[in-house]
Amino acid sequence: MKKIFLVIVFLFVTVNSFASYILIPMDVESQKNHLKAYGITYWTLNKELKVKWLLNYRGGSFLLPDTEDIQRECQIRGVSFEIISNAMAEVILEEISSPSKNMEAVVLEKAPKIAVYTPRGKLPWDDAVTMVLQYAEIPYETVYDEEVLNDNLLLYDWLHLHHEDFTGQYGKFYGAYRAASWYINEKKSAESLASKLGYNKVSQEKLSVALKIRDYVVGGGFMFAMCSATDSFDIALSAEGIDICEPMFDGDGSEAGYQNKIDYRKTFAFKDYTLERSPLIYEFSSIDMTRKRSVSRTTDYFSLMEFSAKWDPIPTMLCQNHTALVKGFMGQTTSFTRDEIKSNVLIMGETKFNGEAKYIHGIKGKGFFTFYGGHDPEDYQHRVGDAKTELDLHPTSPGYRLILNNVLFPAAKKKKQKT
Repeated sequence: MKKIFLVIVFLFVTVNSFASYILIPMDVESQKNHLKAYGITYWTLNKELKVKWLLNYRGGSFLLPDTEDIQRECQIRGVSFEIISNAMAEVILEEISSPSKNMEAVVLEKAPKIAVYTPRGKLPWDDAVTMVLQYAEIPYETVYDEEVLNDNLLLYDWLHLHHEDFTGQYGKFYGAYRAASWYINEKKSAESLASKLGYNKVSQEKLSVALKIRDYVVGGGFMFAMCSATDSFDIALSAEGIDICEPMFDGDGSEAGYQNKIDYRKTFAFKDYTLERSPLIYEFSSIDMTRKRSVSRTTDYFSLMEFSAKWDPIPTMLCQNHTALVKGFMGQTTSFTRDEIKSNVLIMGETKFNGEAKYIHGIKGKGFFTFYGGHDPEDYQHRVGDAKTELDLHPTSPGYRLILNNVLFPAAKKKKQKT
């Protein structure tokens, strides 16, 4: 019996030592393509396999089951990986579980179904999120106003808002581009769609869309927005039932004294802002820091906040990176005035000396939202007509990693969490 027992112990130890996992490191030294690593993780989840996201361990690494298919996919996509034994995986997980370590292992269970809110005809490189989803080979579907108003958002776990103007002012491009053919055509197209859907004005139709998106989040959805989709969304909600559009946008004058009628209680993230009334100024409100900030391109960086991985896993997930200092980048809405952010909204990325927030997160009802200022993390000042960003030149972009953190966020195993 003693011999049999020793044989069983030997076999157990042997199997335990040789069983293996795939570790996808996400630190700066070991990973040659951080962006495609997220695609490998999503691909694995799509195969109905679970993944552990090792928060704050080597830049937020991923622990995957070891299969030949996953190894082959990593090699094809150029993602760095390491094969580790089951015993080594246990050592890593034990280190992560130590109360003295600001780390946590979060189980990712299911690949989220992704929708990108974008008008038909827009090319993928018009938007940083669609660009990085395509580059990382993460599948997504596009939706626009008709699908939103028909409650199709209920089919999706995660929604990204394209650089949209939910106020009905056509992006405030009037001052510089009112004679441009693309502006005239987009205005006509928006008016035609609003009429088709039974609305007299584009602003009314866009408000209905914003309210549907609000309900999607309140009901438990995950919403991620960048650039002008962030502040214009909140402005539209706060101006419900109020005409804030000048005649060149909707054919009649704005409502007298509309600033005093704005209801900040209806917004997701912002408060106490002043709307920009002039149609000639490329700005929606005082929320945006673009015209107020004084920072040069060479010194434009924002820092990611550090959170407790064990007690605050949500913001920790959203801030996973191989650096805490990220290059800044501009957009119509570059960043957010800190004093105009609600107290229950979490600031995850900021430029302290400038009083601006770049990356924020909050809870609305049963759901979550993240707002990220700027247009393209690797194109400092993108302008209309500029060439697209080639992500093959930026496979380790920390700015783009923040987008992909949000993509994987809904896959995390649900449990009671603090934010």
